[in-house]
Amino acid sequence: MSLLLALRDPRWGRCYESYSEDHKIVQEMTDVILGLQGDPPSNFRKGVPFVGGKDKVAACAKHFVGDGGTTNGINENNTVIDMHGLLSIHMPAYSDSIIKGVSTIMVSYSSWNGEKMHANRELVTGFLKGTLKFKGFVISDWQGIDRITSPPHSNYTYSVQSGIQAGIDMVMIPFNLTEFIDDLTDLVKNNVITMDRIDDAVGRILLVKFSMGLFENPLADLSLVNELGSQAHRDLAREAVRKSLVLLKNGKNESHPLIPLPKKAPKILVAGSHADNLGYQCGGWTINWQGFSGNNYTRGTTILGAIRSAVDSSTEVVYRDNPDSDFVKSNNFDYAIVAVGEAPYAETAGDSMTLTMLDPDPSVITNVCEAVKCVVIIISGRPIVIEPYISSVDALVAAWLPGTEGQGVTDVLFGDYGFSGKLPRSWFKTVDQLPMNVGDPHYDPLFPFDFGLKTESVPSIVARSTSAGVDGKPFVFLVMISLIFALYFTD
Repeated sequence: MSLLLALRDPRWGRCYESYSEDHKIVQEMTDVILGLQGDPPSNFRKGVPFVGGKDKVAACAKHFVGDGGTTNGINENNTVIDMHGLLSIHMPAYSDSIIKGVSTIMVSYSSWNGEKMHANRELVTGFLKGTLKFKGFVISDWQGIDRITSPPHSNYTYSVQSGIQAGIDMVMIPFNLTEFIDDLTDLVKNNVITMDRIDDAVGRILLVKFSMGLFENPLADLSLVNELGSQAHRDLAREAVRKSLVLLKNGKNESHPLIPLPKKAPKILVAGSHADNLGYQCGGWTINWQGFSGNNYTRGTTILGAIRSAVDSSTEVVYRDNPDSDFVKSNNFDYAIVAVGEAPYAETAGDSMTLTMLDPDPSVITNVCEAVKCVVIIISGRPIVIEPYISSVDALVAAWLPGTEGQGVTDVLFGDYGFSGKLPRSWFKTVDQLPMNVGDPHYDPLFPFDFGLKTESVPSIVARSTSAGVDGKPFVFLVMISLIFALYFTD
């Protein structure tokens, strides 16, 4: 699946499921469809579903259309925007995905200017199937047609009629299958829903199944089962982590950067609610719908574990999730790494009007960073409130939801690799500014869209410093001569 939406408000609980506030980045990310389904041959007809073999899967673009722009970021709410805005911000990625052969498109729970998308014939049948020439099938969301009415399921026969006539071809029904079949059958028998509409739906579903080869190979192919969780996959995930991290601040001033951190230090502190919690690193939709807390439900490396593996064997790593200021001041730490952020969530449970981090994370930042040089790592599905604490922080990293491979974080903290990531969405100063997106007349972010400091890896720094001499002589040689000279003439 791929969420092809331009996220316009981080208060939305599905923020982390989107790619960016900028529809151009979302359009670029439609290449994920080619990764899932394979590359269509050059002579393949655009708009027709394509799945290139039994080691590929049918992709689903969702949620059609505009669910990233709901009022106040409220899940399943109303997106108020004119047709020009809908077409220019929310629609382009769907057009691109259709050209790339996406097999299915899922309809949004949300409404457009007050009309439920699951009942919007103009957009589903008229624009998606008509104007954009989509030949795959349209699927409802979980209990999506139930929610056409308010309260949900209050007039189910009407909901079935509205959804099918709008152009939904496959309906996701977790509980009341018999009721749906009975209602749909009655609607067809009474000529309320035509057989042409049923034939269209069946034809589209069969086309995708044929393109997947399901009739030749109807059962799951288990030949790749040993690849799940393989080291190669974990290495790729680790690479994705380190490339996606965004360095927002590095040092109290530019001339004194804190990152890369030294691996060899007598004593360092690791603190915060997210330093040793795989569930928090993974976020929602992991193992459970709303995610989990702790380290017992999946295998991986926490940030704390990654730090212990990365530093020199002589370095003492002290971990406290919530240290008080006296503890920090009395232990003579060389520096501290503080990991804080949000608890896991999914969908409506993640809607937030405050966008604050977990308690007691704000006091952890204060207690630690006012006493020792510190790096704060934010684990979150979106920008959260950080402006009140930023002056006390030496370095700040947006790590998003790094998942199981915590070593991707330490790869860049300690300089094995440089920071290269940029913000895919604007980072606000206060929630009162929201919604705020790049190009808005009131645009005044804490960190702007596309912001991200870069660092060099330690090997690159060493290579540069040892080769930047005069007349081909290594710079490090000049430093050594100066040091010997100073020692010789100093009492």
